Amino acid sequence: MQESDFESILLEAVDEGLLALGESCKASVYFYVEQHFNVKREEIPQKIEVFSEAIEKIFGVGADYLEILIMKRLHVKIGAPFKAGELDDLTFLEYIYAAKNRLNLHSSVRKMTREMLNATES
Repeated sequence: MQESDFESILLEAVDEGLLALGESCKASVYFYVEQHFNVKREEIPQKIEVFSEAIEKIFGVGADYLEILIMKRLHVKIGAPFKAGELDDLTFLEYIYAAKNRLNLHSSVRKMTREMLNATES
């Protein structure tokens, strides 16, 4: 899996998580983050730490709710299940990094499996 693949998936998860607030609120969050944190919507995957800080500043403790929504959407999108308890006590950023590593691992395993199957067919 390429870095840009994960970034696209993460951005979709952020979009869908913020959409729970409504379309106009989602647009307002993106505007605020760009104006006050100098992070454009497209840059969020590369600057996820700054984005997390921004939503915490905007929503206070309510940011936890948004982060959970984003994590749930990301979890569905990566399709790489985590074991029960594996994600307990992870922060939003730790979860993002774990999901990225998990997706990279699954992608590598699939690639190796394909290569092995192709080698045995030859």
